[in-house]
Amino acid sequence: MDIIANTSAGQLRGAQSNGAIAFKGVPFAAPPIGELRWRPPAPTPAWSGVRDALAYGDASFQDDLSSLPESALNPLIAVAEGQSEDCLHLNIWTTELSGRRPVMVWIHGGGFALGAGSQFVYDGSHLCQRDVVVVTINYRMGPFGFVHLAGPTRGAIDATGNEGLLDQIAALKWVRDNIAGFGGDPDNVTIFGESAGGMSVMALLSMPQAAGLFHKAIAQSGPGHNFLTPQQASDWLATPMLQRLGNDPEDAAALRRATPAELLAALPGFSQNVGSGDPQLMNQWARPVVDGDVLPAWPEEALRQGRAAGVPLLAGVTRDEVNILSDPALTDEVLPSVVQSRLPDHADGHALLAAYKEARQARGATTTAAALLTAISSHRTMWVPTTRALEAQRPHAPVFHYVFDWMSPAADGAAGATHGIDVAFPFGTHAAVPAAGDFFGRGPAANALADAVMAAWSAFAHRGDPSADGFGDWPQYETQTRPTMMIGANARVAQAPFDAERRAWDGIASAEMQRM
Repeated sequence: MDIIANTSAGQLRGAQSNGAIAFKGVPFAAPPIGELRWRPPAPTPAWSGVRDALAYGDASFQDDLSSLPESALNPLIAVAEGQSEDCLHLNIWTTELSGRRPVMVWIHGGGFALGAGSQFVYDGSHLCQRDVVVVTINYRMGPFGFVHLAGPTRGAIDATGNEGLLDQIAALKWVRDNIAGFGGDPDNVTIFGESAGGMSVMALLSMPQAAGLFHKAIAQSGPGHNFLTPQQASDWLATPMLQRLGNDPEDAAALRRATPAELLAALPGFSQNVGSGDPQLMNQWARPVVDGDVLPAWPEEALRQGRAAGVPLLAGVTRDEVNILSDPALTDEVLPSVVQSRLPDHADGHALLAAYKEARQARGATTTAAALLTAISSHRTMWVPTTRALEAQRPHAPVFHYVFDWMSPAADGAAGATHGIDVAFPFGTHAAVPAAGDFFGRGPAANALADAVMAAWSAFAHRGDPSADGFGDWPQYETQTRPTMMIGANARVAQAPFDAERRAWDGIASAEMQRM
């Protein structure tokens, strides 16, 4: 059944199915092509008549997955067919066009180089039936949205490297101006995202241009410590990209004529560099740039300063974040040098390793070299910076913490509670296709977990508190007992989990934890 909705640019035709109304491929900004490449997003051109919003729009051009390490997660990050620079579309799921329900805007992950709001795991038809309106968005990625060209081109192209974040802000402005026509409340918007999407959430909390466009935030496996300085963005990414293209770096017209394939080849992306195993390359992938203007400060610092005062924050990680990158052949002999190579020079890798070994032995956890490195890397890249961000926001708004410890059945359980294990449960899409069930799990326990997560996430969108049926009372995070919701087969509140490991990072600043 066709449904017609009004927007500021024209009318849209959506479709109703199984209790949800979907509008797909909705443009929220002008196509960033030609002269608009590397520029901030421009307003959407109006159209006449009724525009079909029945199919997803193209995804941003993105990385080739062939370099990504083999894992059960690979089938789940494939995007819808069609990639284009004309990618600035969003998708909406609602139960009716009237009313004023909380709005949940999802920002997809993928290392700022992969993914789309059209991935099947982000289908909002289940979540919207929790009395919310669900929106998923695209944004420019890799060399199109996160390359800092202003310095290396001497201003010929004034790209900060944060154009992808500006796309996200443009989508939020579209939501502010139009979502009431879809039954949403523009004064009650929650942004949520995972991995690069969670990092985007942290960035948006820090950005003056995003202030007032959302009112609550959920960051899944996405702390904001892992951004770039302008110098790093220039030296590691933009300058080598320009050299590989071989054009005059001050010839803006020539750079804008470069084909998408040429740009992707000139800027090795997340999957190539992280998957390389080369310590010199693993941190050199495109992501937001703390340029002092568009992104004025590191998120932890911005939160501490009260830049997001009044915005409740729910943030957490998976227990075994980097398990997908672990090397089972790692030996005890080389482990200390590997740990030290991923720490700042002043840090004592031997002391850190000893603290982890002692803490894990005390609770009966395995202490193989691979398990120790997985734990250390997971805490360095995700968990410790996340708890510090919560501590920074706590004086300014309610904050809540979780650790997702649901075990993937993939690889006979060897995947553990790995990065990405949480992405389908807020949408109830954990078993939408066979590959999803193989990775996330299927059956009564997985279904119950999805129900509990959807209840908690939608409760947070409604009132800024994730307490709900399934998990029960969810206490606010504070620094005395550090209450943390453990989300998995045995959901419960734990007091200060992994606290000995957390204390082992004292004296190492979050910005020093960047290396993969």
